[in-house]
Amino acid sequence: MIEVLDGFPDNVVAYVCHGRIDESDYTRVVADIVEKLDRHNTLRMYCEVAADYTGAGGDTAWQDWQSTFRSWFHWERGAIVTDVDWMRWATAFFGVLLPGQWRVFPPADKAAARNWIVELSAVS
Repeated sequence: MIEVLDGFPDNVVAYVCHGRIDESDYTRVVADIVEKLDRHNTLRMYCEVAADYTGAGGDTAWQDWQSTFRSWFHWERGAIVTDVDWMRWATAFFGVLLPGQWRVFPPADKAAARNWIVELSAVS
């Protein structure tokens, strides 16, 4: 399940991944991204990976890639909060390929991640 978080500026897509992610979760997140891109040229992403996260199926991974490519040049900044090693490595690798700044924060530093993602956020 992907839980959408409130309390962030409008140009931030913010969520927490819990349990098993399915296609309906990605559909909801993609709709949120598209809606926000109608209002903003660039977006920021805040993503927490909860301790109960167990993964996503192949169809949802494909949805993730589609949403990434659809919004490829519109990312200004991204914060991933996780202690899962492969996610840390993937963010380091793909963060170089994506535009904008991408950082990984350990769960103990999620307040710092939230502050970093909204810092100097120009919401128009």
